[in-house]
Amino acid sequence: MSTLQNKTVALFASKLGYQTRSFESAARKLNVQLAYVTDRCHELADPWNDQAIAARFANPEEAAATAMQSLRRKPLDAILALGDTPSVAAAYAARGLGLVANHPAAIEACHNKFRMREVFRDAGLFRAPTGLWFRRIPLSPEPEAALLGIRFPCVLKPLSLSASQGVMRANNREEFRAAARRLAHLLERPDLQMRTPSSLREALVEEYIPGAEVAIEGILIDGDLKLLAIFDKPDPLEGPFFEESIYVTPSRLSAQQQNAIYQCATQAIRSLGLTHGPVHAEFRINEHGIWPIEVAPRPIGGMCAASLVFVSPRHSEPIALEELILRHAIGEDVLGWYRETAASGVMMIPVPSSGILERFSGTDEAKRVRHVTDVQITARLRDEILAWPEGCSYLGFIFAKSESPAVAECALREAHSRLTFQIQSTLPVEHPVTGKVYGPPS
Repeated sequence: MSTLQNKTVALFASKLGYQTRSFESAARKLNVQLAYVTDRCHELADPWNDQAIAARFANPEEAAATAMQSLRRKPLDAILALGDTPSVAAAYAARGLGLVANHPAAIEACHNKFRMREVFRDAGLFRAPTGLWFRRIPLSPEPEAALLGIRFPCVLKPLSLSASQGVMRANNREEFRAAARRLAHLLERPDLQMRTPSSLREALVEEYIPGAEVAIEGILIDGDLKLLAIFDKPDPLEGPFFEESIYVTPSRLSAQQQNAIYQCATQAIRSLGLTHGPVHAEFRINEHGIWPIEVAPRPIGGMCAASLVFVSPRHSEPIALEELILRHAIGEDVLGWYRETAASGVMMIPVPSSGILERFSGTDEAKRVRHVTDVQITARLRDEILAWPEGCSYLGFIFAKSESPAVAECALREAHSRLTFQIQSTLPVEHPVTGKVYGPPS
């Protein structure tokens, strides 16, 4: 058990976040009290009996002010955020309460893909010989590639959504126009309008970067990056959509390439002004070098954190990523913790088509695959499932652990082959007031 006990940490999180239970478990182990700030309806009288503070993360400064009114009455030691949207409000609240945290301007730069590109360009991360062009474009009226100086292939992205939602590749003018229409239609959805209303009328268009893609997980300690893991993404992410699937660590890249990734990550993180807490970042690798794609001041999303286990020579028991983050938040020295030596991987089970999940089978057979440690189906029966680019939630997660990354990857693929999902397609629905049609694209 930690020597630092009786601490209180405010956790800013979506009410539906996967990681909340993992943080609860770590908090109980460390005798840490969690104070929740969530985006649930403020009119509900504590439906989950967790005394959470209700805040609207779409307006981060307002959410921070709401949270601070209650948090000032608590002996608070730290603030953590799960997910991209809560992180901005958490940064404002931490600053207002005088707690160690990233500056809100740094968090907001991470939350806006165009602003992040500007920071990377100014820091020299988009270097010669090719550089990297990018534009912020309006989605209404329908943009014309020739007038905007768009070259192909290119990638269209919403400014603030995550998990590759709305991200599309266009190889020519016709594909560009179709992608722009599809993105504009997606961003008209009422749920997205409520979450990020200020960034839905524009999009980012940038040069398509070929090459392999990797992700890193780290934690910032007094401004320095402690690298926790480099994940290979063995499936090619070439478009037209960019739904991620398999993450495997340790990386099979050369030591020289891994060091270059670490150096690029350090430069990207410092250019944004991040100094404290968990960080997750994505990079592309090709013959011209390492290219930063995204940096997020939060842990890896979904249930993927379960693929990481950490050990220390000073402790007899391994710990999860959430416990490592919590230990750092309450002031423990976490420099002595390192990822276990075994290779591990996670598959985010892809969504083959949009519709209603009617049934699934094969879970027990998938769990029996050698080296598979768990299979979790998180999608609920009779719920609507959206495929990418409209979607952002997976059907579930498969975990594997073995002596090598290649064996772990094979186990994930074998387990996935034993799963079957029946998804019934749905008809588009017309909004009764606006007349706009929502649903799977035709």
